[in-house]
This record gives sequence, structure tokens and C-alpha cells, in this order.
Amino acid sequence: QLQLVESGGGLVQPGGSLRLSCAASGFPVDYYAIGWFRQAPGKERTGVSCISGRGGSTIFYADSVKGRFTISRINSKNTIYLQMNRVEPEDTAIYYCNTLNIWGQGTQVTVSS
Repeated sequence: QLQLVESGGGLVQPGGSLRLSCAASGFPVDYYAIGWFRQAPGKERTGVSCISGRGGSTIFYADSVKGRFTISRINSKNTIYLQMNRVEPEDTAIYYCNTLNIWGQGTQVTVSS
């Protein structure tokens, strides 16, 4: 069964850092492109970052997170990470990872002082 499980969310102060994890099961994490998305209250789900599959390293970042967030992949852990630095209140959302039509359950990130 193909599955993605996110973790690592929480409450963080503006300017702080957080690392989200997306653990894949049922397939090698470097085989398909995997993306991070987020959905803030009352807003549509939007793309944050993605990394290419087939072992490649092509990476995309939304303009709103460019220079602050970093996506990475550790094949031995079959996990994708999203390192979030210099977070802002506007980063508050539920964060999801996605590949093919598979969505995880999401992890809540709240940026507040």
C-alpha cells in the first residue's frame, strides 16, 4: 500500500525554524516526484516545494518560501524533509506531502508569538 505520513509540525515563533518530515511507504521515495503543499484556514491548498523523481534533484520553490525553505530527501530513511527557516505568520497552515494521487494526513504548523 502506497502511503505518505507527515510529521514535525507544531507551534513556532516568527523567525524560528521547523523541520517537517514525510515518510513514504510502499515505494522508493526517490522514484516519483514528491511535493509539499499547504492549506491555510479558509484558503485553497497551494504548492510549496517539490523535488523530482527517478533519483533526480530538480527542485521547485514557491516564491513565498524561496530562500527560507529547503526540501531534501534521504533515501535510506525513505523520507522527504522540508526545512523551514525564518518562518512568518503567513506560513501558518496544514502542510501535506503528495505524490501521484496520494496525500498524507497533514501536519499543522502555527507561527505565532
